[in-house]
Amino acid sequence: MPSAPPAPVILGNEPGSFPHSVLAERHPAIVRQIREAFPYGPAQQHALDALLDSCTKGVAEPLPADAPDRERWQGWGAAEHTGRSWFDIPWLWSESYFYRRLLDAVGYFGPGAWQGIDPFRPSKLAELDAPETDEELAALDDLEAKPADEQARALLHGSLWGNRADLGFRLSAKGAGTPAATPALVADDSDTLWSLLPPSGAGTLCLVADNAGRELIPDLLLIAHLLAHGHIGRAVLHIKPYPYYVSDATTADVLDALRRITSVPGVAAGHGRELWAAMTDGRLTVRAHPFSCAPLPYAAMPDDLRADFASATLTVVKGDLNYRRLVGDRMWPPTTPFDEVTAYFPGPVAALRTLKSDVITGLDPATEAALVAAEGQCWRTGGTHALIQVRT
Repeated sequence: MPSAPPAPVILGNEPGSFPHSVLAERHPAIVRQIREAFPYGPAQQHALDALLDSCTKGVAEPLPADAPDRERWQGWGAAEHTGRSWFDIPWLWSESYFYRRLLDAVGYFGPGAWQGIDPFRPSKLAELDAPETDEELAALDDLEAKPADEQARALLHGSLWGNRADLGFRLSAKGAGTPAATPALVADDSDTLWSLLPPSGAGTLCLVADNAGRELIPDLLLIAHLLAHGHIGRAVLHIKPYPYYVSDATTADVLDALRRITSVPGVAAGHGRELWAAMTDGRLTVRAHPFSCAPLPYAAMPDDLRADFASATLTVVKGDLNYRRLVGDRMWPPTTPFDEVTAYFPGPVAALRTLKSDVITGLDPATEAALVAAEGQCWRTGGTHALIQVRT
Protein backbone atom coordinates (compact mmCIF):
# COMPACT_ATOMS: atom_id res chain seq x y z
CA MET A 1 0.00 0.00 0.00
CA PRO A 2 1.16 3.59 -0.58
CA SER A 3 3.38 4.94 2.19
CA ALA A 4 2.17 8.53 1.78
CA PRO A 5 -0.43 9.68 4.34
CA PRO A 6 -3.94 8.92 3.08
CA ALA A 7 -5.72 11.75 1.30
CA PRO A 8 -9.53 12.09 1.28
CA VAL A 9 -11.37 9.65 -0.96
CA ILE A 10 -13.18 11.57 -3.70
CA LEU A 11 -16.98 11.65 -3.40
CA GLY A 12 -19.56 13.21 -5.69
CA ASN A 13 -21.64 15.00 -3.08
CA GLU A 14 -20.17 18.49 -3.40
CA PRO A 15 -22.35 20.62 -5.74
CA GLY A 16 -20.25 22.36 -8.36
CA SER A 17 -17.46 19.80 -8.20
CA PHE A 18 -16.39 17.79 -11.24
CA PRO A 19 -17.48 14.43 -9.75
CA HIS A 20 -20.89 15.87 -8.87
CA SER A 21 -21.38 17.05 -12.45
CA VAL A 22 -20.55 13.58 -13.76
CA LEU A 23 -23.12 11.93 -11.52
CA ALA A 24 -25.82 14.60 -11.85
CA GLU A 25 -25.44 15.45 -15.54
CA ARG A 26 -23.25 13.03 -17.49
CA HIS A 27 -24.79 9.78 -16.27
CA PRO A 28 -28.39 10.83 -16.98
CA ALA A 29 -27.28 12.05 -20.42
CA ILE A 30 -25.67 8.66 -21.11
CA VAL A 31 -28.89 6.86 -20.18
CA ARG A 32 -30.81 9.05 -22.63
CA GLN A 33 -28.20 8.50 -25.34
CA ILE A 34 -28.35 4.73 -24.92
CA ARG A 35 -32.15 4.79 -25.22
CA GLU A 36 -31.73 6.26 -28.70
CA ALA A 37 -28.84 4.04 -29.81
CA PHE A 38 -30.95 0.89 -30.27
CA PRO A 39 -34.67 0.07 -30.63
CA TYR A 40 -34.86 -1.42 -27.16
CA GLY A 41 -38.16 -3.06 -26.20
CA PRO A 42 -40.59 -2.04 -23.44
CA ALA A 43 -38.83 -4.02 -20.69
CA GLN A 44 -35.49 -2.40 -21.45
CA GLN A 45 -37.06 1.05 -21.78
CA HIS A 46 -38.66 0.59 -18.37
CA ALA A 47 -35.34 -0.52 -16.86
CA LEU A 48 -33.57 2.50 -18.36
CA ASP A 49 -36.28 4.78 -16.92
CA ALA A 50 -35.75 3.20 -13.52
CA LEU A 51 -31.98 3.67 -13.74
CA LEU A 52 -32.41 7.30 -14.76
CA ASP A 53 -34.74 7.90 -11.82
CA SER A 54 -32.28 6.15 -9.50
CA CYS A 55 -29.36 8.26 -10.72
CA THR A 56 -31.13 11.57 -10.27
CA LYS A 57 -33.24 11.03 -7.16
CA GLY A 58 -32.57 7.65 -5.63
CA VAL A 59 -30.00 5.23 -4.35
CA ALA A 60 -27.72 2.60 -5.88
CA GLU A 61 -29.84 -0.54 -5.96
CA PRO A 62 -28.33 -4.02 -5.46
CA LEU A 63 -27.72 -6.25 -8.45
CA PRO A 64 -30.47 -8.76 -9.29
CA ALA A 65 -30.33 -11.98 -7.30
CA ASP A 66 -29.53 -13.95 -10.45
CA ALA A 67 -26.74 -11.63 -11.68
CA PRO A 68 -23.75 -13.79 -12.71
CA ASP A 69 -21.28 -11.54 -10.92
CA ARG A 70 -23.36 -10.64 -7.86
CA GLU A 71 -20.98 -12.44 -5.50
CA ARG A 72 -17.98 -10.73 -7.07
CA TRP A 73 -19.55 -7.30 -6.58
CA GLN A 74 -20.36 -8.19 -2.99
CA GLY A 75 -16.63 -8.68 -2.52
CA TRP A 76 -16.00 -5.37 -4.24
CA GLY A 77 -18.12 -3.42 -1.73
CA ALA A 78 -21.73 -3.74 -2.88
CA ALA A 79 -22.90 -4.74 0.60
CA GLU A 80 -21.44 -1.51 1.97
CA HIS A 81 -22.40 0.91 -0.78
CA THR A 82 -25.73 -0.18 -2.27
CA GLY A 83 -28.80 1.31 -0.67
CA ARG A 84 -27.01 4.66 -0.38
CA SER A 85 -27.15 7.76 -2.55
CA TRP A 86 -24.94 7.60 -5.62
CA PHE A 87 -23.45 10.90 -4.42
CA ASP A 88 -22.41 9.70 -0.97
CA ILE A 89 -20.31 6.68 -1.94
CA PRO A 90 -16.77 6.86 -3.37
CA TRP A 91 -16.86 8.39 -6.83
CA LEU A 92 -14.81 5.61 -8.42
CA TRP A 93 -17.22 3.02 -7.03
CA SER A 94 -20.28 5.01 -8.01
CA GLU A 95 -19.12 5.51 -11.58
CA SER A 96 -18.16 1.89 -12.11
CA TYR A 97 -21.39 0.59 -10.62
CA PHE A 98 -23.44 2.90 -12.83
CA TYR A 99 -22.04 1.26 -15.95
CA ARG A 100 -22.62 -2.19 -14.51
CA ARG A 101 -26.28 -1.33 -13.81
CA LEU A 102 -26.64 0.19 -17.28
CA LEU A 103 -25.65 -3.14 -18.85
CA ASP A 104 -28.29 -4.85 -16.71
CA ALA A 105 -30.93 -2.41 -17.94
CA VAL A 106 -30.27 -3.20 -21.62
CA GLY A 107 -30.11 -6.97 -21.11
CA TYR A 108 -26.39 -7.39 -21.74
CA PHE A 109 -25.97 -10.16 -19.14
CA GLY A 110 -29.42 -11.71 -19.24
CA PRO A 111 -30.78 -14.45 -21.50
CA GLY A 112 -32.30 -13.32 -24.77
CA ALA A 113 -31.49 -11.65 -28.05
CA TRP A 114 -29.76 -8.63 -26.49
CA GLN A 115 -27.23 -10.66 -24.52
CA GLY A 116 -23.71 -9.44 -25.25
CA ILE A 117 -24.78 -6.47 -27.41
CA ASP A 118 -22.50 -3.51 -26.64
CA PRO A 119 -24.76 -0.46 -26.07
CA PHE A 120 -21.85 1.85 -26.90
CA ARG A 121 -20.90 0.15 -30.19
CA PRO A 122 -22.57 2.70 -32.54
CA SER A 123 -20.55 5.59 -31.13
CA LYS A 124 -17.35 3.52 -31.11
CA LEU A 125 -17.75 2.55 -34.76
CA ALA A 126 -18.69 6.09 -35.79
CA GLU A 127 -15.42 7.37 -34.37
CA LEU A 128 -13.40 4.52 -35.84
CA ASP A 129 -14.93 5.07 -39.30
CA ALA A 130 -14.48 8.85 -39.26
CA PRO A 131 -12.47 10.41 -42.13
CA GLU A 132 -9.99 11.73 -39.57
CA THR A 133 -8.92 8.15 -38.90
CA ASP A 134 -7.85 7.76 -42.55
CA GLU A 135 -5.87 10.99 -42.35
CA GLU A 136 -4.13 9.92 -39.16
CA LEU A 137 -3.21 6.50 -40.53
CA ALA A 138 -1.95 8.07 -43.77
CA ALA A 139 0.50 10.11 -41.68
CA LEU A 140 2.35 6.86 -40.95
CA ASP A 141 3.71 6.97 -44.51
CA ASP A 142 5.65 10.15 -43.73
CA LEU A 143 6.72 8.92 -40.33
CA GLU A 144 8.27 5.77 -41.83
CA ALA A 145 11.08 7.82 -43.39
CA LYS A 146 12.21 9.25 -40.07
CA PRO A 147 14.82 7.71 -37.74
CA ALA A 148 13.57 4.91 -35.48
CA ASP A 149 14.00 6.91 -32.27
CA GLU A 150 11.93 9.77 -33.70
CA GLN A 151 9.25 7.30 -34.77
CA ALA A 152 9.23 5.86 -31.26
CA ARG A 153 8.82 9.25 -29.60
CA ALA A 154 6.04 10.20 -32.00
CA LEU A 155 4.17 6.96 -31.43
CA LEU A 156 4.51 7.33 -27.67
CA HIS A 157 2.96 10.80 -27.88
CA GLY A 158 0.27 9.46 -30.17
CA SER A 159 -0.62 6.88 -27.52
CA LEU A 160 -0.49 9.52 -24.79
CA TRP A 161 -2.82 12.02 -26.43
CA GLY A 162 -5.12 9.52 -28.13
CA ASN A 163 -7.47 11.11 -30.64
CA ARG A 164 -6.11 14.55 -29.77
CA ALA A 165 -2.69 13.53 -31.03
CA ASP A 166 -3.75 13.81 -34.67
CA LEU A 167 -1.56 10.74 -35.26
CA GLY A 168 0.20 13.22 -37.53
CA PHE A 169 2.76 12.91 -34.77
CA ARG A 170 3.17 16.63 -34.22
CA LEU A 171 5.83 16.64 -31.56
CA SER A 172 4.94 20.05 -30.23
CA ALA A 173 5.62 21.11 -26.66
CA LYS A 174 2.16 22.67 -26.47
CA GLY A 175 -1.25 21.05 -26.34
CA ALA A 176 -4.37 22.41 -28.02
CA GLY A 177 -5.93 25.10 -25.88
CA THR A 178 -3.05 25.18 -23.39
CA PRO A 179 -2.14 28.66 -22.05
CA ALA A 180 1.31 29.83 -23.07
CA ALA A 181 2.43 30.02 -19.43
CA THR A 182 1.86 26.32 -18.74
CA PRO A 183 3.29 23.14 -20.28
CA ALA A 184 1.15 20.60 -22.09
CA LEU A 185 3.12 17.86 -20.36
CA VAL A 186 3.00 18.53 -16.64
CA ALA A 187 5.41 15.63 -16.03
CA ASP A 188 7.61 13.87 -18.55
CA ASP A 189 9.55 10.73 -17.60
CA SER A 190 9.76 9.50 -21.19
CA ASP A 191 13.55 9.11 -21.05
CA THR A 192 13.16 6.75 -18.10
CA LEU A 193 10.47 4.84 -19.96
CA TRP A 194 12.74 4.28 -22.95
CA SER A 195 15.59 3.22 -20.68
CA LEU A 196 13.42 0.33 -19.50
CA LEU A 197 12.83 -0.81 -23.10
CA PRO A 198 16.28 -1.00 -24.75
CA PRO A 199 16.20 -1.80 -28.49
CA SER A 200 17.98 -5.10 -27.96
CA GLY A 201 15.47 -6.22 -25.33
CA ALA A 202 13.27 -9.26 -25.48
CA GLY A 203 11.12 -8.48 -22.46
CA THR A 204 7.37 -8.27 -22.00
CA LEU A 205 5.28 -5.13 -22.12
CA CYS A 206 1.90 -5.08 -20.36
CA LEU A 207 -0.24 -2.28 -21.75
CA VAL A 208 -3.44 -1.58 -19.81
CA ALA A 209 -5.63 -0.02 -22.49
CA ASP A 210 -8.14 2.75 -22.03
CA ASN A 211 -10.49 3.75 -24.84
CA ALA A 212 -11.47 2.05 -28.09
CA GLY A 213 -11.57 3.59 -31.56
CA ARG A 214 -9.13 6.32 -32.45
CA GLU A 215 -7.49 6.09 -29.03
CA LEU A 216 -6.81 2.36 -29.28
CA ILE A 217 -5.24 2.60 -32.73
CA PRO A 218 -2.15 4.53 -31.54
CA ASP A 219 -1.73 2.04 -28.67
CA LEU A 220 -1.63 -0.80 -31.19
CA LEU A 221 0.75 1.11 -33.46
CA LEU A 222 3.10 1.71 -30.52
CA ILE A 223 3.07 -2.03 -29.75
CA ALA A 224 3.78 -2.79 -33.42
CA HIS A 225 6.81 -0.47 -33.37
CA LEU A 226 8.18 -1.89 -30.12
CA LEU A 227 7.89 -5.44 -31.47
CA ALA A 228 9.37 -4.59 -34.86
CA HIS A 229 12.38 -2.74 -33.40
CA GLY A 230 13.16 -5.27 -30.68
CA HIS A 231 12.26 -3.12 -27.69
CA ILE A 232 10.10 -6.02 -26.53
CA GLY A 233 9.67 -9.64 -27.51
CA ARG A 234 6.08 -9.88 -26.36
CA ALA A 235 3.14 -7.62 -25.48
CA VAL A 236 0.09 -8.28 -23.32
CA LEU A 237 -2.81 -5.94 -23.98
CA HIS A 238 -5.20 -5.71 -21.04
CA ILE A 239 -8.72 -4.68 -22.03
CA LYS A 240 -12.17 -4.78 -20.42
CA PRO A 241 -14.19 -8.01 -20.25
CA TYR A 242 -17.40 -6.11 -21.03
CA PRO A 243 -18.43 -2.59 -22.14
CA TYR A 244 -17.44 0.03 -19.60
CA TYR A 245 -17.25 3.82 -19.27
CA VAL A 246 -18.83 4.39 -22.71
CA SER A 247 -15.68 3.93 -24.77
CA ASP A 248 -13.36 1.55 -22.92
CA ALA A 249 -11.87 -1.12 -25.16
CA THR A 250 -13.11 -4.72 -25.26
CA THR A 251 -11.85 -7.64 -27.36
CA ALA A 252 -14.34 -6.77 -30.08
CA ASP A 253 -12.95 -3.22 -30.17
CA VAL A 254 -9.40 -4.54 -30.56
CA LEU A 255 -10.48 -6.61 -33.56
CA ASP A 256 -12.35 -3.65 -35.06
CA ALA A 257 -9.26 -1.48 -34.68
CA LEU A 258 -7.00 -4.12 -36.26
CA ARG A 259 -9.34 -4.45 -39.23
CA ARG A 260 -9.43 -0.66 -39.59
CA ILE A 261 -5.63 -0.39 -39.58
CA THR A 262 -5.30 -3.23 -42.08
CA SER A 263 -7.96 -1.85 -44.43
CA VAL A 264 -6.11 1.31 -45.45
CA PRO A 265 -3.33 1.52 -48.05
CA GLY A 266 0.30 2.24 -47.27
CA VAL A 267 2.39 1.67 -44.17
CA ALA A 268 -0.60 1.32 -41.85
CA ALA A 269 -1.80 -1.86 -43.55
CA GLY A 270 1.60 -3.45 -42.99
CA HIS A 271 1.46 -2.64 -39.30
CA GLY A 272 -2.02 -4.11 -39.15
CA ARG A 273 -0.89 -7.36 -40.76
CA GLU A 274 2.07 -7.59 -38.39
CA LEU A 275 -0.15 -7.09 -35.38
CA TRP A 276 -2.56 -9.71 -36.67
CA ALA A 277 0.34 -12.15 -37.11
CA ALA A 278 1.64 -11.30 -33.64
CA MET A 279 -1.70 -12.28 -32.14
CA THR A 280 -1.70 -15.61 -33.96
CA ASP A 281 1.83 -16.56 -32.85
CA GLY A 282 1.52 -15.30 -29.27
CA ARG A 283 3.76 -12.23 -29.41
CA LEU A 284 0.65 -10.13 -28.77
CA THR A 285 -1.84 -11.47 -26.25
CA VAL A 286 -5.16 -9.89 -25.30
CA ARG A 287 -6.40 -10.36 -21.73
CA ALA A 288 -9.67 -9.32 -20.12
CA HIS A 289 -9.34 -9.83 -16.39
CA PRO A 290 -12.52 -9.29 -14.34
CA PHE A 291 -10.65 -6.84 -12.09
CA SER A 292 -10.29 -4.51 -15.09
CA CYS A 293 -13.91 -3.48 -14.39
CA ALA A 294 -13.57 -3.41 -10.61
CA PRO A 295 -14.57 -0.21 -8.76
CA LEU A 296 -11.32 -0.42 -6.78
CA PRO A 297 -7.74 0.85 -6.96
CA TYR A 298 -5.01 -1.41 -8.33
CA ALA A 299 -3.62 -1.66 -4.81
CA ALA A 300 -6.44 -4.17 -4.25
CA MET A 301 -5.62 -6.29 -7.32
CA PRO A 302 -5.90 -10.09 -6.96
CA ASP A 303 -2.84 -12.31 -6.84
CA ASP A 304 -3.08 -13.62 -10.40
CA LEU A 305 -3.16 -10.11 -11.87
CA ARG A 306 -0.33 -9.05 -9.56
CA ALA A 307 1.75 -11.96 -10.87
CA ASP A 308 1.02 -10.91 -14.46
CA PHE A 309 2.29 -7.38 -13.85
CA ALA A 310 5.24 -8.64 -11.78
CA SER A 311 6.48 -10.69 -14.75
CA ALA A 312 6.47 -7.70 -17.12
CA THR A 313 9.53 -5.69 -18.03
CA LEU A 314 7.24 -2.66 -17.90
CA THR A 315 3.52 -2.11 -17.39
CA VAL A 316 2.10 0.94 -19.16
CA VAL A 317 -1.19 2.15 -17.69
CA LYS A 318 -3.21 4.24 -20.13
CA GLY A 319 -5.79 6.92 -19.53
CA ASP A 320 -7.43 8.92 -16.79
CA LEU A 321 -9.54 6.21 -15.17
CA ASN A 322 -6.60 3.79 -14.97
CA TYR A 323 -4.51 6.57 -13.44
CA ARG A 324 -7.14 7.08 -10.74
CA ARG A 325 -7.02 3.36 -10.02
CA LEU A 326 -3.21 3.31 -10.09
CA VAL A 327 -2.60 6.07 -7.53
CA GLY A 328 -5.91 5.82 -5.67
CA ASP A 329 -8.96 8.01 -6.34
CA ARG A 330 -8.08 10.49 -3.63
CA MET A 331 -7.55 14.22 -3.41
CA TRP A 332 -3.76 13.92 -3.12
CA PRO A 333 -1.71 17.09 -2.84
CA PRO A 334 -0.37 17.41 -6.41
CA THR A 335 3.23 17.26 -5.18
CA THR A 336 2.71 13.85 -3.52
CA PRO A 337 5.50 11.68 -4.99
CA PHE A 338 4.27 9.34 -7.70
CA ASP A 339 6.82 6.76 -6.52
CA GLU A 340 5.21 6.66 -3.07
CA VAL A 341 1.61 6.16 -4.15
CA THR A 342 2.64 3.43 -6.61
CA ALA A 343 5.12 1.69 -4.30
CA TYR A 344 2.74 -1.28 -3.98
CA PHE A 345 2.84 -2.02 -7.73
CA PRO A 346 4.67 -5.31 -8.38
CA GLY A 347 7.03 -4.07 -11.09
CA PRO A 348 8.09 -1.03 -13.12
CA VAL A 349 5.05 0.99 -14.12
CA ALA A 350 4.44 3.96 -16.41
CA ALA A 351 1.33 6.13 -16.60
CA LEU A 352 0.32 7.78 -19.89
CA ARG A 353 -2.60 10.02 -19.11
CA THR A 354 -4.49 13.05 -20.37
CA LEU A 355 -5.81 14.96 -17.35
CA LYS A 356 -9.61 14.67 -17.15
CA SER A 357 -10.25 14.42 -13.41
CA ASP A 358 -9.05 15.96 -10.16
CA VAL A 359 -6.57 13.25 -9.18
CA ILE A 360 -2.91 14.15 -9.69
CA THR A 361 0.43 13.24 -8.11
CA GLY A 362 4.08 13.71 -8.89
CA LEU A 363 4.17 17.40 -9.82
CA ASP A 364 7.02 19.63 -8.81
CA PRO A 365 5.95 22.74 -6.85
CA ALA A 366 6.87 25.19 -9.61
CA THR A 367 4.74 23.36 -12.19
CA GLU A 368 1.75 23.23 -9.85
CA ALA A 369 2.09 26.92 -9.03
CA ALA A 370 2.23 27.88 -12.71
CA LEU A 371 -0.83 25.78 -13.53
CA VAL A 372 -2.89 27.23 -10.68
CA ALA A 373 -1.84 30.80 -11.50
CA ALA A 374 -2.78 30.44 -15.16
CA GLU A 375 -5.89 28.27 -14.94
CA GLY A 376 -7.13 27.95 -11.37
CA GLN A 377 -8.11 24.30 -10.99
CA CYS A 378 -9.36 23.84 -14.56
CA TRP A 379 -6.05 22.30 -15.62
CA ARG A 380 -6.99 19.14 -13.71
CA THR A 381 -10.07 18.26 -15.76
CA GLY A 382 -9.97 20.02 -19.13
CA GLY A 383 -8.00 17.42 -21.11
CA THR A 384 -5.49 20.04 -22.31
CA HIS A 385 -2.62 18.68 -20.22
CA ALA A 386 -1.04 15.26 -20.01
CA LEU A 387 1.71 13.39 -18.21
CA ILE A 388 4.18 10.57 -18.60
CA GLN A 389 5.19 9.27 -15.17
CA VAL A 390 7.38 6.25 -14.47
CA ARG A 391 8.23 4.35 -11.32
CA THR A 392 11.12 1.93 -11.82
